Amino acid sequence: MNQPAYTLRELIIYFLKLGTIGFGGPVALVGYMHRDLVEKCTWISEEDYREGLALAQLAPGPLAAQLGIYMGFVHYRVLGATLCGLAFVIPSFIMVVLLGIIYKLFGGLPWMQAVFYGVGAAVIGIIIMSSYKLTLKSVGKIQLQAIKQNWLLWLFYAAGIIVTVITKSENVLLFVAAGLIYMFVKAPPAWIKKPIAANSIILGITGFWQFEWNTLGKIGWFFTKPVPLYLEVAWQLFLFYTQV
Repeated sequence: MNQPAYTLRELIIYFLKLGTIGFGGPVALVGYMHRDLVEKCTWISEEDYREGLALAQLAPGPLAAQLGIYMGFVHYRVLGATLCGLAFVIPSFIMVVLLGIIYKLFGGLPWMQAVFYGVGAAVIGIIIMSSYKLTLKSVGKIQLQAIKQNWLLWLFYAAGIIVTVITKSENVLLFVAAGLIYMFVKAPPAWIKKPIAANSIILGITGFWQFEWNTLGKIGWFFTKPVPLYLEVAWQLFLFYTQV
């Protein structure tokens, strides 16, 4: 592994600062990490960032915290992951506890409620901007040529939006299915490339693509009719040999 261009102390200080003044929720925070660690400081490569983002999205739990833990793991392994994760989470934990105490004491005051409403409105703009940048990094540019090239990713993207809007919740089975389908399309396992496996899959798909229940029933009855005849012949042979 190449010597990193930063020290663990610098990375911990960064996540301590991000956990203290980074607002906007997980989508905005992962956008800040890309801007600071990948684009500005070039501490983390684009490939490592995308890999960490994919793993953080796949795993349940807080997206930004998991990505921060992965960023610490890239060059400093378990120690880096642990310290960066703590540095990122502890400031937020302290602030939430203090805000909870303050809101409990002064929650009935109009100015306190107005503060939270103002913060929420400002955060929406940050989330929209970060979502746009995250879409460009994960799916592709919003151009006709890019959409044609990554049409499968855009299909998953649209399906995720539609299902989430209709159900008003995140469907984990949809995410898993999208990941598995894209894996089989872009990086199929070795066993699926074998002729026997491939032919079996193709046969299974095309064999049941179109059929009529009436015709299928007639075919099944046609091959079932000889069975009583075979049973009768077997019974007669049994009686013949037992009497001899």
